[in-house]
Amino acid sequence: MPEQLDDAFKAADRVIELTGGDIRLGLPLGLGKPNRLVNALYRRAQDDASIRLDIYTALSLGRPAAGSDLERRFLEPFADRVFGDYEELDYLHALRKDQLPDNVRVFEFFFQPGSLLRSESAQRRYISVNYTHAARDINARGVNVVAQMLAVEGEGDVRRYSFACNPEVTLELLPMLKARRDAGETIVAVGQVHHDLPFMGNDAELGRWYDEMDIVIDDPKAQTRLFSTPNMPVSLQDHFVGLHASALVRDGGTLQIGIGALGDALVHHTRRREQYNQDYRRLLDALELPEAHRELIGREGGDRPFELGLYGCSEMMTHGLLRLIDDGIIRRPVYDWKALQAECLKHANCVPGLELIDGLRRRRGIRSPLPPEHLKRLTDFGVLRRGITVEGNRLRLPNDDSVPNDLDHPDTREALETWRGDSLNGGIIMHGGFFLGPAAFYQRLRELDAELRGKINMTRVNQINDLYGGEELRVLQRRDARFVNTAFTVTLLGAAVSDQLDDGRVLSGVGGQYNFVSQAHELPGARSILMTRAWRERGGEAASNVLFSYAHNTIPRHLRDIVITEYGIADLRGKTDEEVVMAMLNVADSRFQVELMEQAQQAGKLRHDYRIPERFRHNNPDFLRRLKAEAGADAFPDFPLGTDFDATEQRLLKGLTWLKETVSQKDYLKLAREALLHDHDADAHADELKRMGLHEPEGIRERLYQRLLLTALDANRG
Repeated sequence: MPEQLDDAFKAADRVIELTGGDIRLGLPLGLGKPNRLVNALYRRAQDDASIRLDIYTALSLGRPAAGSDLERRFLEPFADRVFGDYEELDYLHALRKDQLPDNVRVFEFFFQPGSLLRSESAQRRYISVNYTHAARDINARGVNVVAQMLAVEGEGDVRRYSFACNPEVTLELLPMLKARRDAGETIVAVGQVHHDLPFMGNDAELGRWYDEMDIVIDDPKAQTRLFSTPNMPVSLQDHFVGLHASALVRDGGTLQIGIGALGDALVHHTRRREQYNQDYRRLLDALELPEAHRELIGREGGDRPFELGLYGCSEMMTHGLLRLIDDGIIRRPVYDWKALQAECLKHANCVPGLELIDGLRRRRGIRSPLPPEHLKRLTDFGVLRRGITVEGNRLRLPNDDSVPNDLDHPDTREALETWRGDSLNGGIIMHGGFFLGPAAFYQRLRELDAELRGKINMTRVNQINDLYGGEELRVLQRRDARFVNTAFTVTLLGAAVSDQLDDGRVLSGVGGQYNFVSQAHELPGARSILMTRAWRERGGEAASNVLFSYAHNTIPRHLRDIVITEYGIADLRGKTDEEVVMAMLNVADSRFQVELMEQAQQAGKLRHDYRIPERFRHNNPDFLRRLKAEAGADAFPDFPLGTDFDATEQRLLKGLTWLKETVSQKDYLKLAREALLHDHDADAHADELKRMGLHEPEGIRERLYQRLLLTALDANRG
């Protein structure tokens, strides 16, 4: 039984005692870090140079940092409200400034996107690894302490523990650590309870792993706000990317998506496809899609509501996926029994009865006479009611009658039809590895009733991101899978970049993206969909996200499949290099198409007499704005899945984003001079000015800030 402690600092001292101060600490990605324990260990190492602390983790989460005084005025009150008393990670603050003590090292395999570009120590100690291999690789580096936040349910003898938000790597790592412990190594497993963490059952429940825990901490001072990731605005670009992607989701299939505005856009338009189907199809018609694209949608996706529903299988369980569950779009159950899964694919209405029993028998899932283990499986999955037992060559029924243990005997068949289950049990509609999202997402998870919660299985990462170790069953479950991920750059030849800049600095990490793309090429009927914005704007300068080449790629071009931008769909699978170039030019922004085309021609990848089709020569923001005006604003909300920003903050966010993206450094001073000289109607933006502390400016700096802000708000009015 684990040692029960109510103080994280006492637990840290116990860890130091057990390890002799040589600590190689493995922590889960994201939300599941036991921050108070980690900070206690870090502070002990700060104070005692003889303690060696190596931390192996990913996605160390911290409050967003402001890049300017105007951003600070906006961000700090918002962060105080949303993050509250969230306990920050001490090591993360030091890591960002390259100020870690010499006896502390941090190794990460996924960064909070863009947050550690300037940290040399973080960049040097980054471990590039597929998420499926993370447990293997940190175990090989000798991790001897594993610590994680735990959810609890019940009290006293009936108290249960759950890995909740982060079973994905922990369930892979624990057997490896147990083997080393059994071989004589000192291994310490620690859980820190958080009472607001949503309890998840199924594979996430500790079960037998509870006895492998050495310390369980229930520290009242650790019950601070859970870290949340507020929904960010979904731009018009994002919306059109999501719209195109939603038409490739196939009814009855499987869906995986990632976090971010592009994923939110996909969820929004998938919901509109289900709930406002006529409006949804009118918007698709307005895109004036070429015939090849319409054929692709008809062949690979669809534009009708979901009659069969979807099955969710995603490394990250997002608030968007939970919304699809609540809407009844993700509802197709899968079963951890190959014969039953195959029968349920064959029959859309898979219900208990003789037809199902006969089908299971034909697939050799059961045999006649029924062995006890086959009968147990039938009752566990709800095909038969509980209470039937095998007694010699007969089946004893719940009413104490008996029939021959012969599935062909008329009396037996009549009895089994009478004692069939009411509905199947054990169906899972969503497999997830970890979850992270806004506070409302956690609240909804806490509110789930037992039945719906039981249909969500947070589990180990290899079960989701990989096919090995259960190929036959996973092929059946993941029918018509759509693995939808994002990239910040794509090349004309179909490679994609999502983790690293061309100078070698890491933005985030590969995570599970490569695994999902690879799966799409292995599973029958599956497709990999990479979403990207065709262009970006920074400081008033527009640049293409579609390039001829890039110095690094996350997804190599031999795994190219489908790429989507706001301008359309590029189907690249099985195409020649020239065909791929043509398809990619069609989804590039028209401001950059000619230059891209000429680069391809100079490289000999495109014939010199090629001309971009007329339909794709008008890929520009004005085209999208016209479509938005025709469709109505309801189709393109800024926050389709809700927001933590109030109405005033939403207007401010638009203005501040406009300043950052559309005003170049050279034009900033000019805009500032014009703003000071121009009269603005400050009363029209009184709430925004008060929120920013600029309603009564003091001095030239605050007056300049006020006028710049008013200029931005006026530019984004309406």
